[in-house]
Amino acid sequence: MALTGRAALLAALGSLPVGIWEPGWTGILAVNAPLAVACACDFALAAPVRGLGLTRSGDTSVRLGDTADVTLTITNPSNRPLRARIRDAWPPSSWQPGTEVAASRHRLTIPPRERRRLTTRLRPTRRGDRHADRVTIRSYGPLGLFARQGAHKIPWTVRVLPPFTSRKHLPSKLARLRELDGRTSVLTRGEGTEFDSLREYVPGDDTRSIDWRATARQSAVAVRTWRPERDRHILLVLDTGRTSAGRVGDAPRLDASMDAALLLGALASRAGDRVDLLAYDRRLRALVQGRTAGDVLPSLVNAMATLEPELVETDARGLTATALRRAPRRSLIVLLTTLDAAPVEEGLLPVLPQLTQRHTVLLASVADPHIARMAQARGNTDAVYEAAAAAQARTERDRTAEQLRRHGVTVVDAPPEELAPALADAYLALKAAGRL
Repeated sequence: MALTGRAALLAALGSLPVGIWEPGWTGILAVNAPLAVACACDFALAAPVRGLGLTRSGDTSVRLGDTADVTLTITNPSNRPLRARIRDAWPPSSWQPGTEVAASRHRLTIPPRERRRLTTRLRPTRRGDRHADRVTIRSYGPLGLFARQGAHKIPWTVRVLPPFTSRKHLPSKLARLRELDGRTSVLTRGEGTEFDSLREYVPGDDTRSIDWRATARQSAVAVRTWRPERDRHILLVLDTGRTSAGRVGDAPRLDASMDAALLLGALASRAGDRVDLLAYDRRLRALVQGRTAGDVLPSLVNAMATLEPELVETDARGLTATALRRAPRRSLIVLLTTLDAAPVEEGLLPVLPQLTQRHTVLLASVADPHIARMAQARGNTDAVYEAAAAAQARTERDRTAEQLRRHGVTVVDAPPEELAPALADAYLALKAAGRL
């Protein structure tokens, strides 16, 4: 139960004539006794809160940056009208800063034995699962002097998915893929490519592509056309260790790695390849395996939604062993990790031969664009020192990338907004060269 501001205001106004004309207990009782009776009657006429029926419905998932609507249905089984203020509580990250009060608080009137629906609109600011907290209802009487109050736990979860901002690059990458697949006039030939069809020879064709048996059966010279191999296994490996927690711009490196993995997963599944995912630091954090082409992207998005960087050093040996178990046959292993010298030289390089001996390895890393801006700074002593530090950091990063390339690893190092298309281009280049 709760005393309203209206009751307090009436009590304060009644104390003025008491203090002037009749100070003492008699005057206090003369004013407050009727007010107390009115509050008791108001409380008795307010609809009970405990017996209300509450259910939820609405969205269960939303992309980061979009809005989700969760509907709360309230049933009033009593014979009294419900005049209520309602607070639908969710975690603070469920709304943009400063909008929580307007979004979570509602006024509602429900006649006896009827139901009403109210909608709470969420606009989350972080990935992951957002769980509904309690629904607090304050039921007022007709005079608005006294209120009944109670809370109900109505479970509901909204999963906030990665935004997949690199989706805009997918049409252009698919167009390039169609060229590689021979669905347009551009056909490719290379080691590891699959035979597609025969066509008539035209000047400029590679003579090694002539099919002499088919030529002998017909009057024209026939050449083979090729397409990149399909049904290859792609294993996306997300490093969720401490280096993935470093912020580049307004987001951690892990978010940019996820975005790149989603674009590559969508592209590879359209190319007819099998795509799996594992996230690892010191233990397995997420696993997607054995999905069909149409189910790959939703499964990847759902698995990545709850991933957060762990402030621990990544166990490179454990990561390698897990990747080898999940890829028993020759595969393309895409490592989304760091190019920092210490983690690579002390952790990854000693175990890298185990991967490159059996698989094609592609490493993608998020570069910090602030370092490039620092390298161009001039004008005062501090700027010159910053430029020198940035140049040294870039030199170490280039040296680490060159060490990886000497082990046969394809390296992609790009800023967050460029990493996803650059990784997709590297995949298409490997496919065109028949290296998958």
